[in-house]
Amino acid sequence: MNDIDLSLYLVTDNSENQEKFLKTIEEAILGGVSVVQIREKTADTLEFYNLALKVKEITTKYDIPLIINDRVDIALAIDSDGVHVGQSDMPCDVTRKLIGEDKILGVSAATVEEAKKAERDGADYIGTGAVFPTATKDDAESVSKEELIDIVNSINIPVVAIGGINLDNASELKDTGIAGLSVVSAIMSADNPKKASEELLNIFNS
Repeated sequence: MNDIDLSLYLVTDNSENQEKFLKTIEEAILGGVSVVQIREKTADTLEFYNLALKVKEITTKYDIPLIINDRVDIALAIDSDGVHVGQSDMPCDVTRKLIGEDKILGVSAATVEEAKKAERDGADYIGTGAVFPTATKDDAESVSKEELIDIVNSINIPVVAIGGINLDNASELKDTGIAGLSVVSAIMSADNPKKASEELLNIFNS
């Protein structure tokens, strides 16, 4: 599984205008997004399920992995490529048992200890942040650049950085050893999601 390309990892925000939401995801993939994670903290189960099926049509079309945030039931119901869980969600080892060995499992970790435990418990990659101040997740712990590097160096699975990453600050994460940038607003709120994705990827790869 570790051949997954995490270089530009899109996490969605809430889908008030579904048509625009789906178009943004498709545009972002055309701009180079390599993984899509659906995060719907307020949607009810049926709403989330129906939306996830529509997003899966797009990710399948472009052969991009689809990850479901938090909701193992939704991930299993739509047969997504994987699940991402946080420290207050279903435990990593339990999630792994539920989804099986073939699915991608990501875990949010803000410390070396959390990252090491997630690796031991079956995670395929770690999401670490918030590396910059963020408005999309007000409960996110902040992680300094030094702490991010420590986490990267302490485990053998890839790490993506998340939290307030945009075109102005993405270059600050060079030389940290991360496998990719995980972004929400910088793409979801962009006037041109395809162009924003291309530019973020250029910064990461330069």
